[in-house]
Amino acid sequence: MTDAKHTLVWNNCLRIVRDIIRPQSFRTWFEPIKAVKLAGSVLTIEVPSNFFREYLEEHYIDLIGKALKRVLGKEAKLEYNVRVVSGEELVTYPQQPAGEIRNKSVPFPNQALNISNPFVIPGLQQLEIDPQLNSHYSFENFIEGECNRLARSAGLNIAANPGKGTFNPLFLYGGSGLGKTHLAQAIGIAIKREFPEKIVLYVSANRFMTQYMDATTVKNKLTDFLHFYQMMDVLIIDDVHEFSGKAGTQNAFFHIFSHLHSIGKQLILTSDKAPVDLQDLEQRLLSRFKWGLLAELLPPDYNTRVEILKAKSYKDGISLPEEVISYVANRVSTNVRELEGTLISLLAHSTLTNRKIDLDLAESLIEKLVTRNKPEITIDRIQKIVCDYFKIDSDKFLSSSRKRELVQARQIAMYLSRNHTNNSLASIGSLTGGRDHATVLHAYNTVCDLLDTDRSFRKFVVDIETQLKSG
Repeated sequence: MTDAKHTLVWNNCLRIVRDIIRPQSFRTWFEPIKAVKLAGSVLTIEVPSNFFREYLEEHYIDLIGKALKRVLGKEAKLEYNVRVVSGEELVTYPQQPAGEIRNKSVPFPNQALNISNPFVIPGLQQLEIDPQLNSHYSFENFIEGECNRLARSAGLNIAANPGKGTFNPLFLYGGSGLGKTHLAQAIGIAIKREFPEKIVLYVSANRFMTQYMDATTVKNKLTDFLHFYQMMDVLIIDDVHEFSGKAGTQNAFFHIFSHLHSIGKQLILTSDKAPVDLQDLEQRLLSRFKWGLLAELLPPDYNTRVEILKAKSYKDGISLPEEVISYVANRVSTNVRELEGTLISLLAHSTLTNRKIDLDLAESLIEKLVTRNKPEITIDRIQKIVCDYFKIDSDKFLSSSRKRELVQARQIAMYLSRNHTNNSLASIGSLTGGRDHATVLHAYNTVCDLLDTDRSFRKFVVDIETQLKSG
């Protein structure tokens, strides 16, 4: 086997790849790759960065794998050398899954053996249940901060004692991109590690609804659907707010929830709103959501954003200067998802343009991202616009004064906060001078009534809302 064999093998793979993908994609993602070694059926290639490797894994690994097996045979394997940005050191990554998390096949009562599994293709009758967990969403990759400390602590408690503590159900709520899905899956992963015999299942509300609809179209399949979910030891339902207005789905979930809770099985639910703020959900479901712990995830504070950036960049093998981390953490404050997305954009620009990540690159990139978007609608921003509109001092706005103009301004601000943010009624009240959720709900209903009956009042609200949306 000559030294040139690895190059020959890789060039043959590239000929296959070039015929399938677009020329621009080929130049971007395949021309920078170098073949460095062939040992038996294992080909080692060198890529510019860990981000580059992850992109290949996510978008092209199936294609590369097929091409490699066509050239080398069915035993072909791939390894990566990644050159560390800060020096000449090479880090080798074997091409392998991040670690599958599976439920063991467990014996069920005889009458359950013919129950269909809604997660497999019809006709496959084995009852092996994939937990649907992503191994990247672990506690090790979840950064703790003031914004999520209660929820994370509750999650660790549940992972140690699923179904046995007072946190059942655990109801995680908060805006998009704040880590609800990550935390819910982290609990499931930790339970599988500690209690491998337990049957854990994560499912999105949308998928649950689709399965329910499928079950209603076939005789006796709805009973199978209910029995299947009632077998779980730990059931994680993501985005339960999507059950809104779906009476049939809510009824099915009510029976599943009640059965699992009554026999000490753990339920974990996520939502973009607290139960009190959910619309068109049955009261019997809402009351059960409140049986355990309600834990809100808030936007990350500055220190938490810094830690997220450090952890993510370390995981990607990139050393970011402190001033870049500080700049990004200050400019991107909405949620974790946007923070990670900004970092990915930085890594992509650095890799594709062969440019070092420094403050100039961060400023130029984030300036484009920030100017492309209108300012985020927050409770603070709503209150500032309302105070400016009515020429009210912010201290008086938040005071306990019952002057008519102050009460009206507060009510409008609370109404807009409920309509334009994902904050709970309790959070809105807390940020409006320490008022409770009942006060916020009363304010919301009062404004709704006045919008229908008072033309001048309606103009106030419309004017303020226009300013809010215009940025």
